[in-house]
Amino acid sequence: MFIEIIENIFVKILPKYWHLFVFEGLGYTLLLSLITVLCGTILGSLLALLKMSKIPPFRWLVTAFVEVIRGTPLLLQLYIGYFLVPQLIPALSSNKFVSVSIALVLNSAAYVTEIIRSGIQAVDKGQTEAARSLGLSQAQTMTKVVLPQAVKNILPALGNEFVAVIKETSLASTFYVGDLMTQYLVVKGNTFLAMECLLVVGVIYFVVTFVLSRAVSAFEKRLKRGE
Repeated sequence: MFIEIIENIFVKILPKYWHLFVFEGLGYTLLLSLITVLCGTILGSLLALLKMSKIPPFRWLVTAFVEVIRGTPLLLQLYIGYFLVPQLIPALSSNKFVSVSIALVLNSAAYVTEIIRSGIQAVDKGQTEAARSLGLSQAQTMTKVVLPQAVKNILPALGNEFVAVIKETSLASTFYVGDLMTQYLVVKGNTFLAMECLLVVGVIYFVVTFVLSRAVSAFEKRLKRGE
């Protein structure tokens, strides 16, 4: 059985469909992950600052957003984004990729908000007090004193978020946006070899996430050595 599966992979699947998995599937998965992490980081940074602001309505709204996103399944959010975004922005009615990307960005932003908030709050408060006593404004203190130190706590966590997002994008295949799991469905439909296709996709996911995880770990160790 196992030998037959391996034979099917190297004889019936990879020679004919490897480009679908590597170029289209992996390409769309990495693009979707990159968009999610970059936009999620930008939005999450703004939300983190609002959550730490002295204006109560901002804190309440951001807290509610984070709790709702973190308290509901990602697949549910993808469905809502898939059906709601085209209604709010009719021009995107035929662009499934953008609708799914928006849902993923909002999901990632909720988690990044907490990553950045905790990273900033981990900086010793004495640093802030010392900066303010030297005449720096609150904005200058944040950008010149707090954030440079918080980056050491934030970057490794953001790297792990990127790895997690790569795996979470597999849910986007529900909407056939071209990612790895979408290509699995396509190739399985053509070959009727479900297990073989799953193994190919699983190996690709593992290799990508393993390499990125090791890179994040190495980067984290390098930051610790630089302290």
